[in-house]
Amino acid sequence: MITAIVAFFIDAVLGDPRSNLHPVVLIGRLITSLERMLYHKTDSSVRQILSGGLLVVLVLVFTFLVVNGIMNIVRMCNNSYVIMAIEAFLLSFTISPKSLAAAGKEIHDYLVAKDLSQARFKVGWIVGRDTENLEEGEISRATVETIAENTVDGIIAPLFFYAIGGLELAFLYRGVNTLDSMVGYKNDRYLYFGRVAARTDDVLGYIPARITGILFVISALILGFDWKQSWKILRRDAKKHPSPNGGWAEASAAGALHIRLGGYNSYFGKVHFRAYMGDPVEKLDNSHIMETIRLMYTATILYLIIAHVIYVFFTLS
Repeated sequence: MITAIVAFFIDAVLGDPRSNLHPVVLIGRLITSLERMLYHKTDSSVRQILSGGLLVVLVLVFTFLVVNGIMNIVRMCNNSYVIMAIEAFLLSFTISPKSLAAAGKEIHDYLVAKDLSQARFKVGWIVGRDTENLEEGEISRATVETIAENTVDGIIAPLFFYAIGGLELAFLYRGVNTLDSMVGYKNDRYLYFGRVAARTDDVLGYIPARITGILFVISALILGFDWKQSWKILRRDAKKHPSPNGGWAEASAAGALHIRLGGYNSYFGKVHFRAYMGDPVEKLDNSHIMETIRLMYTATILYLIIAHVIYVFFTLS
């Protein structure tokens, strides 16, 4: 787990570089190319499900072979420090705490400056909902929800799969998560074609989401937020989220910060209601964005410490 800790520090220094050669970007390009070949609008629903399943298999097989091949070459070097450094560098591409925090802080700063047009524009980069008409409270809610949920997808889950299966499994998870973010929608195009990707992401995210929810409760205690309310809302509201995993981080964060998440969101001009999580003790504003970032970082550090302690215990026993 030392490698995971080093990867976290690499991310803290370098962040998530915006490059066309970023592994997740390359995975996205692979998905786009394969989708063009496999998706046919006129196919039956069963055939679309099968084609979508084949997409998942091809992406995961290709990702595994590439990452495994790279690491096999790296392991030919007899220097364990060089191997660890390269592995940590590659692992840092699967996590994104710095870029997630930077995106949240940028939106926070625009809200503080009362520049709603830029805040709406920037929050549109990190959420799928329509943002053109959002007011400050709704911009803050969208940002808080995204930071909380992406603590699972973009940090804890990759580190969890790295712990149990190494770098290859961490990248496989990012492959599945990227598939879900690109084709896992319940719209006309992806309702059937993206079903396997969405279900696979749900299965892989099941344990990390619950770990994150509990880590948020502990983080609330450490940071002086309301950990008791965090635990209460986690148990009461997590299951209300339409995703089997999304509510765990959001509900515990909502309870810790005395805010209410969920509500009405617009997607492509159509308004949808998502069940509320938490109680509106405090009015949502930009300050809650920074508090959620603190929860995210604390939960990440806690995970790394706990995982390392467990690794050392089993190594020495």
